[in-house]
Amino acid sequence: MASNTFGNLFTLTTFGESHGAAIGGIIDGCPAGLELDLDAIQQELNRRKPGQSDIVTQRKEPDEVQFLSGIFEGKTTGTSIGFIIHNTNQKSKDYSHNVNVYRPSHADFTYDKKYGHRDYRGGGRTSARETANWVVAGAIAKQLIADISINAFTSSVGEITISKPYQELDFNSIESNSIRCPQTEIAEEMIQHIKEIKKHGDTIGGTITCVAQNIPIGLGEPIFDKLHAQLGKAMLSINAVKGFEYGSGFCGTKMKGSDHNDAFNKDGTTKTNLSGGIQGGVSNGMDIYFRVAFKPVATLIQKQETIDSEGNVVEMQGRGRHDPCVVPRAVPIVEAMTAMVLADFYLMNKTTKI
Repeated sequence: MASNTFGNLFTLTTFGESHGAAIGGIIDGCPAGLELDLDAIQQELNRRKPGQSDIVTQRKEPDEVQFLSGIFEGKTTGTSIGFIIHNTNQKSKDYSHNVNVYRPSHADFTYDKKYGHRDYRGGGRTSARETANWVVAGAIAKQLIADISINAFTSSVGEITISKPYQELDFNSIESNSIRCPQTEIAEEMIQHIKEIKKHGDTIGGTITCVAQNIPIGLGEPIFDKLHAQLGKAMLSINAVKGFEYGSGFCGTKMKGSDHNDAFNKDGTTKTNLSGGIQGGVSNGMDIYFRVAFKPVATLIQKQETIDSEGNVVEMQGRGRHDPCVVPRAVPIVEAMTAMVLADFYLMNKTTKI
């Protein structure tokens, strides 16, 4: 299997499966001498880990990261940073009914046809458990670009949507509720809706908005490495993501150019920011903001018709511990992937200037 590495200069290569002994990775390209706050890295993992509330999967994993190399006396050495996260609470028997059955909207069918063999335990390599590795790398990337502020939050669950623009939201309140929505009264509606959906063995989707602030001008490369293109790739790499839009996004298609153009102020800032902080694929110093769409989790605790590996029509029902809505645990993943993209371009920008 190829494509286990993300990034150009700041790179992450990962390994592991959902029900294997461990997951982990190697981070390359991190400059030497960066003093790391290891507690902050673990805190990011705690935000993503399962079992943290009654609206997420109840799998109990401590998700404690152990660094194996590349850090000495609290600072990066400039060499490869190796790390591992042990799996401690696998219940592989919950997937014994999936040995020869293709779960609808999972990767079971495509992986089996592509490789001729698959790990049916929790989806193996296709499991969102892999994203814990991304959060570790993203937490280090955040510390590399510490002047940049990155905040992601739940902006919708099903038909329930926040009613305020991000400029009017208090990002300090994102972690005040289990859904990670900074508009408190809307957050409670979202939580209750997820609980009701869960009662019926069903799932629901939603969106996450991410805002990056204090961005230096010049991040991004022309043509095929545009900043928004790499952000889009990063977001669409996350499990269950079905869409990505930045700035005005699809709403911009309904506007006239005279309304959509961002007029300049004398200092180079813009009066509006429908460009989403990116023009020509390069950051212009304004806030970068984008929205990521997540589908309903594909595993349902109710009966569904599907096929087995012999092409027979069969009936199946999901078992085990699953998220009724992936959005709250995906918030730190969105932040992590954003940080890795920005850190990568930060390093590239340094190499293109004399």
